[in-house]
Amino acid sequence: MNKIATRAIAIIAAVGSMVSLAACGSDTASNANVPTPKESDGSVTVNFWHSMSGTNGQVLDKMINEFNAQNKGKITVKGLYQGKYDEAITKYKSAVQSQSTPTLMQIYDIGSRFMMDSGTVTPMQNFIDKDKYDTSDLQPNVAGYYTVNGKLYSMPFNTSMPVLYYNKTLFEKAGLDPNKAPETLDEVKAAAEKLSEKNGGPAQYGFNAAVYGWYLEQEIAASGEQYCGPDNGRGKDRVSKFDFDNDAAVTFMKWWKDMVDSGVSGNTGSDTTAAINAFETGNIGITIESTADLAGVMDAAKQKGFEVGVGNYPKIKKNNSGPIVGGGSLWISNVKHSDEEQQAAWQFVKFLSDPKRQAEWHTGTGYFPTSKKALEEPADAQWRQQYPQFDVAVKQLQNTKLTPATQGCSAGVMPQARKGVEKAVEQIFEGTDPKKALSDQVKALQTDLDDYNNSLSQK
Repeated sequence: MNKIATRAIAIIAAVGSMVSLAACGSDTASNANVPTPKESDGSVTVNFWHSMSGTNGQVLDKMINEFNAQNKGKITVKGLYQGKYDEAITKYKSAVQSQSTPTLMQIYDIGSRFMMDSGTVTPMQNFIDKDKYDTSDLQPNVAGYYTVNGKLYSMPFNTSMPVLYYNKTLFEKAGLDPNKAPETLDEVKAAAEKLSEKNGGPAQYGFNAAVYGWYLEQEIAASGEQYCGPDNGRGKDRVSKFDFDNDAAVTFMKWWKDMVDSGVSGNTGSDTTAAINAFETGNIGITIESTADLAGVMDAAKQKGFEVGVGNYPKIKKNNSGPIVGGGSLWISNVKHSDEEQQAAWQFVKFLSDPKRQAEWHTGTGYFPTSKKALEEPADAQWRQQYPQFDVAVKQLQNTKLTPATQGCSAGVMPQARKGVEKAVEQIFEGTDPKKALSDQVKALQTDLDDYNNSLSQK
């Protein structure tokens, strides 16, 4: 078992002993005997750990300041940047050991199952039920990712989806329709062959994408298949096996390897920034990436003098399925946090979920609005009219049917699984048979998964 898995299992075991100390379980918010931190003006302090930096962090800080101004003397939220997602969840796990967790924590998508199992959070559903809070405005596919067995555990916040990016200027030079994005893997390959320099096209490579395990998760979901079982961990039973060596996964990897081998696709490795930078130079015809990068890509394209087109994430075959949401969500910790403090965090969560705030978040960062009504806000509607590329992702989300497949895999060792897939992809590019490389990782991860599940049964 690798070091990451060992550390995760050890911390989960530690959490089990702390739940009783905090006098709370994963479904309670009873810490009335714990003093609530106060500001000098008497307001309740909510420490909020997040991973938003740069422009995204500036937009978030503005919203925090606005909330604090509205709740002066009552609630003070202190936003504290904790580094990128992996670093932030590691810090949270350390904070669990020292019982010094923040009241509110932003965690990335694949950290969700750990948070659910940790016993250190109060499910968002508890606050929703107590307040009779109307969740009908939440985008169902977004809320669906953070829902297991009918319970919403965290509030979705910064939500993204993968889409296809293409260089419309290069498409035109290659004799392709610049207003028609490829929809299937075969169509992407055909366009990439025409675009590629090797075949006399205008692009250095017709296609390029980072070696990122997220893309295999997306292709499996877009084919209506499941990454893990049973039911992607979305029912009553815990995930007991990984299935990312299924037919859809193998087809996707054979397609990708064939393009790399033929020189039609580049290979910039596992650095997602390098893949984005390659596309932004104007020398790559097509790539796949998160919607969260669209604003930056469009700015870079403007400086380089080419136009960006956006299409739906390409599928093996056209169907009614679709990709999975990514990004992060908000979790309320119950480790030595009183009811009063947790309720203060809940008030801030509701503030961020408001349609007006979500429209502000959408237009300021490029992340999806989690609120359906946010799309009706005049500022949001005007923004999407000005930049129709952003509307592609919104429609893709709305047209994706919510199923266990499109909810994604809810396993406690998803971070390890994603890294395992990336290792398999690198081996495939080096010549290993796709089915063998993926199946080897499925087998290797079974020990991690079993250890994780066993640690929970021993709590």
